[in-house]
Amino acid sequence: MAGTPYQSDVAAWSREQARMLRARRFEALDIEHIAEEIEDVGKSEQRELASRLAVLMAHLLKWRYQPEGRGNSWRRTIGVQRKDVAYALKESPSLRAKFDDPEWMDLVWAKAVAQAAAETDLEVFPETSPWTIDEVLNQDWLPD
Repeated sequence: MAGTPYQSDVAAWSREQARMLRARRFEALDIEHIAEEIEDVGKSEQRELASRLAVLMAHLLKWRYQPEGRGNSWRRTIGVQRKDVAYALKESPSLRAKFDDPEWMDLVWAKAVAQAAAETDLEVFPETSPWTIDEVLNQDWLPD
């Protein structure tokens, strides 16, 4: 295949592949790498959702276990992360299925606990989430 190799400059490669697709030059396409990139889009969306959810849960943990630190900054972060998760689910509704994957949710929880522990120096957090996903995503809910 002529043009920029995938391994040397993926950004240039992707622009070239898009031009060839639009020009219907299918014989010149790098099909294997295009397929990998399409799969990676879904993985990237999952990682973004996991990251947002972990930040949200970490702040809910801090809210619950470090009440003296409660303030507008934490409240705003909780609100922003909830909105970002809602937006991600609106854009890719199939991601909601990740909430039913115990292994994925355990990983998100572990990231949340690690973040909350690093930011508070507390070691009191539960091994598993005491909250339902509906509570976590509810704009009006905060843990007592």
